Amino acid sequence: RILLPPRSGPSESPAGLSEDAPGVYQLASLLLELDTSDEASRILCADALYQMGHAEEAHKLLLVALSRNSQQSPILARLALLQLKKGFMYDGNQLLKKVIRIGDTSCLLPIMDIFKDEDRKLMQTHCHFRALTILKNKQEDADLKEAIAYLSFAIIASGGYAEDCLLIRARCYGHLGQKKTAIFDFNAVLKEDPRNVQALSGRGFIYLALKQQKEAVQDLISALKVEAGAVIPAILALRHEAQGLITQWLLQHGRAALTELVATEDLSKEETLGDLLVLAKALIKIGRDAPYHIFYTDVLIANGKYGEALKHLQEAFGCCLADDFASARLAVLQLKRRNVTAAARSLSVLAKRDERELGFLLNFIDAKQRQHLAQVAAQQGNVLIKEHRYEKALGYYTLAALASKDSPRYLRQRAACLMHLKRYDKALQDLEEVIQQHGRSSLQTRAEDHCSKGHLLLSVAEEEAAVKQYIEALKLDESVALCSIMNGPGSEMLAKAFLKVAQYHFEMQHYEEAWEITAYGLKIDKNAELKKLKTRLKREASSCSIH
Repeated sequence: RILLPPRSGPSESPAGLSEDAPGVYQLASLLLELDTSDEASRILCADALYQMGHAEEAHKLLLVALSRNSQQSPILARLALLQLKKGFMYDGNQLLKKVIRIGDTSCLLPIMDIFKDEDRKLMQTHCHFRALTILKNKQEDADLKEAIAYLSFAIIASGGYAEDCLLIRARCYGHLGQKKTAIFDFNAVLKEDPRNVQALSGRGFIYLALKQQKEAVQDLISALKVEAGAVIPAILALRHEAQGLITQWLLQHGRAALTELVATEDLSKEETLGDLLVLAKALIKIGRDAPYHIFYTDVLIANGKYGEALKHLQEAFGCCLADDFASARLAVLQLKRRNVTAAARSLSVLAKRDERELGFLLNFIDAKQRQHLAQVAAQQGNVLIKEHRYEKALGYYTLAALASKDSPRYLRQRAACLMHLKRYDKALQDLEEVIQQHGRSSLQTRAEDHCSKGHLLLSVAEEEAAVKQYIEALKLDESVALCSIMNGPGSEMLAKAFLKVAQYHFEMQHYEEAWEITAYGLKIDKNAELKKLKTRLKREASSCSIH
């Protein structure tokens, strides 16, 4: 056996191996004479005869060995090859079936070191054909397992790599639920050919079955980039649930990538946009739902293909564009043509429905266009406020706020509109954002903002928080604060709130806090109860330094 070394690959010359075959045959024959029951020596004799070109004599020796042990896979496999070599396909196949039933397919590994290249190729071709025949006629688990065995023979005969056989075997493993084994075969193909479409898409579908979203999306996008025409039919052939899930994942990935791209202007923008265009085109061929067409339109706009984007919108949604998201895309295209008023109308509708989506679309617009859009939207909001059409005005103010990147001017206007609509929590959020941006604001502006927030807090019965806001306003600019208080909620009503909060602190013996609240309350209104409380504070807390 040492004199018949393992073959390093298909390119190695069989002639080089057969040079030592006569010596091996003589040695093995001698061993067999010493012990006629030594089956290992008998098989070694047969291998040497095969190498010497004496196939018939090798066949006879193997038949003798088989008669002694009919279940020995190495003997059956050698006989199968010799039968195939003689053209007896049926007999050769029956022998291979016996090996499969025994379940020892690994016996071919050492035998392939002995087989000549043309015979290895013969074995590979036969086993590949048998597997295809089985899969064509039946698809039961037992058939799949038998096909896998033949494919394994073919792969071994090839020297370990047979692309077609690995791909088919991987799919068989997938159907049997042996998903990790299927991935192993797909990986073997991709190691040799990283752009193999069938392996990429096949592995992607296995990851889909395993609910591994990131890996499935990555593989299928890679496959689409290589050959979308082969991948799309494969996706369409999936079951409805699986098809829906993978398209959902692909759309999520595409939208996330596009959102990041338009927000950050990545240096690899051109290449990434090309990949996204491939993905978007595939999605509109796979599904007819509106989100796919919206995504395709967005990618076209990002690529600067405004004419194509407009044409696709009209073809997918009709001339009326009843869909709010489609109308918003049309508005972006209108902005490119400087039709700001019409754009503001459509985008204000989207602003009320989905602020996040609006924020994404505004990334397609340059700074100057955004500024102009914010101004036009705010002006239209002001007109609607005067007409008491608060709900519609809210959409315009939201558009103005987003387009201006939360300008305090437009946030104040939206907060006032929200207050009319009694959406106090949202209004408070806007005023809190305004106050956080007070860095460059005048004292007068700051005082007015604190008063506005105080008024809102009173509306939600947060008297103590409201009192703190009014005190802050009075400290910043007393005259402006008093004027704002007169406009709402009024000095008399606010003084009662100051009294309530001051009395609470007095009862809790927080005398300094009670004194401050009482003092500022009396600046707002000369309330008799506040005066009495001030007197009590002087008398009962005389030991504290409160004035």
